[in-house]
Amino acid sequence: MNEIVRLFARPRLKSPVMLASWPGIGNVSIIVATYLLRKLEFKDLGEIEPSAFFDAIGVVARDNIVEEPQFPRSQFYYWKNKPGSSDIILFIGEDQPITKGYELANCVLDVAERFKAQRVYTCAAALSRMHHSEQSRVWGVVTSPHMSQELDSYGLAQKGNLQISGLNGLLLGVAKERGMEGVCLLGEVPMYATRIQNPVAAVAVLEVLTKILDIEIDITELADAAKETAERIKQMANEAMEEYIDHFTQPIWEQDEEEED
Repeated sequence: MNEIVRLFARPRLKSPVMLASWPGIGNVSIIVATYLLRKLEFKDLGEIEPSAFFDAIGVVARDNIVEEPQFPRSQFYYWKNKPGSSDIILFIGEDQPITKGYELANCVLDVAERFKAQRVYTCAAALSRMHHSEQSRVWGVVTSPHMSQELDSYGLAQKGNLQISGLNGLLLGVAKERGMEGVCLLGEVPMYATRIQNPVAAVAVLEVLTKILDIEIDITELADAAKETAERIKQMANEAMEEYIDHFTQPIWEQDEEEED
C-alpha cells in the first residue's frame, strides 16, 4: 500500500465485498454503515491519512491549551461472515473532501483490490416526490448491464437516468474505470425533507442490503428511530402548512369587509 493508506491488520478474507460510506442527503449511507458497525463485530483494518485530503482551518483550545489539529477520519474495518457467505470490508469516511475526491476514491479501491474484493457497494438518498407518510422504496444502479437482473431479483426500483452526487456515487464510477463491479442502493427521501437525518430510508436500504450480503441483524433499534423521525417530519409538515395558511390566506370576514367598502 502507499504511504497515504495504513493497514493495521492482514486478515485472510473469503470472497470479500466492500461497503463504502460517506455523509450525504439524509445521511442515509452513514446511518446504514454505522448501524452495521455497531451491531456486528467489525475489527479495525486500516485508515487513510486525512491530511492528504483535508485542510485544517483552525484549532480548539481547552482550558487555554491549544489542541492538535483535528481531521475527519477515514477508516476501514473488516468482519468475517458465516461460512459460505462473503466477508465484508467496511469503509466509513466522516466527511467528504472539497477537492481530491477522485484521488480518495482510488485510495479506497486500492484497499478493495488489495484484499481481492469481488464487488463494491455504496448507499445514498434518492430524492423523490413521495409523501412522508409513504414507505420508502429502494432504487438500484449497477456498473454493468449484466448485473441488472439482480436488481429485479431483489425488487429494486429502476429509475433509468439519475445523478448520484458526492463520493457515494463517484466511487462506483471509479470502480467501473478499474473494471470492478459496483452497486448503489438508494433509499427514497421526500424532496422537502433533505436537511434532516432519515432513518426511514436507511431502514429500507438496510433491509435490502442484508439480504444481498446474507447478513443476520436485528434492525429493531433503527426501525424505532425511523418511527420517531416519521413523526417529526409529520409535525414539521403540519407546522409548515399552518404557516402557509397564516401568510397566504385571508379570513372570510376580512373578505366581506373589503366587498362592503
